[in-house]
Amino acid sequence: MRLFRHQVKWEQRVFWRSREAAGFVFLFPILLFTLLTAVYNGHIYGHPASWALLAGMIGYGAANTAFAGLAITMVIRRESGVLKRIRATPLPPATYLLAVLVSTFIVFLIETVLIVAIGRVLFSVAVPDRPFSMLVLLAIGAVAFAALGLGLSGYVRSAEGSSAVVNFVYLPMAIISGTFFTPKEYPGFLRAIAEVLPLTYITKATRDVMVRHQHIWSVAGSLAIVLGWCVIGLIAAIRGFRWQPREG
Repeated sequence: MRLFRHQVKWEQRVFWRSREAAGFVFLFPILLFTLLTAVYNGHIYGHPASWALLAGMIGYGAANTAFAGLAITMVIRRESGVLKRIRATPLPPATYLLAVLVSTFIVFLIETVLIVAIGRVLFSVAVPDRPFSMLVLLAIGAVAFAALGLGLSGYVRSAEGSSAVVNFVYLPMAIISGTFFTPKEYPGFLRAIAEVLPLTYITKATRDVMVRHQHIWSVAGSLAIVLGWCVIGLIAAIRGFRWQPREG
């Protein structure tokens, strides 16, 4: 436990000292929410645009922080030899990975609190009145996307290409999943793709809990699909995650 706490503190220190990580992973969803909410008027999904966008940006933040940010970080650490050196220390691999995941969730949680605060102060968005359901939902979303991020990292060959590969996956997913606007007007094939993406369901569940004030058990169907993707990510991580730099 002492090693775990120390590693979490180290992960937090490294993250907040990195301007690139803090800018891309932490600040970008907050800035994007502020800009989109300032531009959009009217209603989305039958609710004020700011309310729907707030829930959507929390879902986007899960993908951006726990999936994209984590995948890129782990590839860079692997290819620079950091993971290899950590593997050679007395720190258990499971403790290290758990500390990375907990640190990622802390960043995501702080980011979510700030997005909700900005929505409340600037756009009069209601504060979620199901805090426990919201916390469980955030945890499930972060774990699922972190598993997918770890799974993808094993198949990215170079640190230089990590950002391109990850962005190629998660940016289209964010758009197709209806994070920023309703996909009802999308062509049929895009709607079909959206129906299988995990971000579609974590965003839908977030809107149900935040905007429609439902309990966590009311969104069990959406969470089951998200957890299914979590299992896929774990299988990919077990099969492909590497501590050694890839050759060639």
